[in-house]
Amino acid sequence: MSTGSYRSEGNLGLQAGEEPRWIEGRGTNPVPTASHPDLQVRVVPSRLNFFILGVSSCLNAGLLWGCSHSHSIWIQLVYAWAFSYSNNTLFGLVHESVHRSWNRSRWVNDLGGVLASVWHPTGLVFQRICHFGHHLRNRTDHEIFDMYYEKDNRVLKFLQFYGILTGVYWMTLVLGCLIYLLFPSVFRISQWKSPWAKSADFAMLEPFVNHPEQLRIRLELGFSLLFQCTLFYFLDLKFLPWLLCYWSYGMNWGSLQYADHAWSIRDIREGAWNLKVLPWTRWIYLNYHFHLVHHRFPSLSWVDLPRYVSPKEEMPQFWKIYFKMWKGPTPVTSSAPQELSPELRKDLQ
Repeated sequence: MSTGSYRSEGNLGLQAGEEPRWIEGRGTNPVPTASHPDLQVRVVPSRLNFFILGVSSCLNAGLLWGCSHSHSIWIQLVYAWAFSYSNNTLFGLVHESVHRSWNRSRWVNDLGGVLASVWHPTGLVFQRICHFGHHLRNRTDHEIFDMYYEKDNRVLKFLQFYGILTGVYWMTLVLGCLIYLLFPSVFRISQWKSPWAKSADFAMLEPFVNHPEQLRIRLELGFSLLFQCTLFYFLDLKFLPWLLCYWSYGMNWGSLQYADHAWSIRDIREGAWNLKVLPWTRWIYLNYHFHLVHHRFPSLSWVDLPRYVSPKEEMPQFWKIYFKMWKGPTPVTSSAPQELSPELRKDLQ
């Protein structure tokens, strides 16, 4: 696949006087964004993503089976550790489908996303609603778990923050999926006016109330639940080893979900990091650590993210931020970001 002659020197745009050139290649499509119509984007061939989906799914199944049928807690811990990484690869594919970067065909894109999301487990549209909400609220008062105001409930803020690190955050999302599948009206809790509800911040639940695709969301969540039950039946899985694998994944997944934002600038689009990790780690996560580039250009495929990383910008070590997170939230030191630009809103539609 051609890499073209495009050069990025920190401004993430075309050079002065340079005409836009789409990078063409077998199985590629140019997809410019609304805020950067001249951006050169190479879409990953869907066959590559489906190949990764197949390999990672088989690996996941093997790790869950091995953990369930091992009689040594140490071997089970090894299986769980490996699962925490392999399942993050599949979540990376869900992320691609959420942003419709898997394939130009919407039904092929969504098919891949639905098949990958059963491993989180979640539903594609459910995850899309949550994730697009994150892009719209990033670093606002609704999403600064790393900081607190004097008026905030300090205990709740610390519980929320450590819940991200310990896997509780992942568990609450899965529980939220199950609640929406069975009792979607419960999500009206987001409309409560009580101080507790405001402190707990149910802003992410509001889009689900009376959502026009409620039936599809519930069908996808039901499919994920059926898939997990099928795994238990055919692989003869045991609940505690299964929980060990998924809790390990939840800790691994949750830590990265916020490490790439913690203590970054309070800007909706710029409030993220390009984190420095070992190359093999970055490959497993499908370049998810280049999160600042992703927030700047949400439509970029995972293989294109490295091309838009500027060497002139700060690139902190993942582990440095991760260990700082264990010290807990800190007082707010800057004001909330300005309103989101209409261009980014259009990119997320």
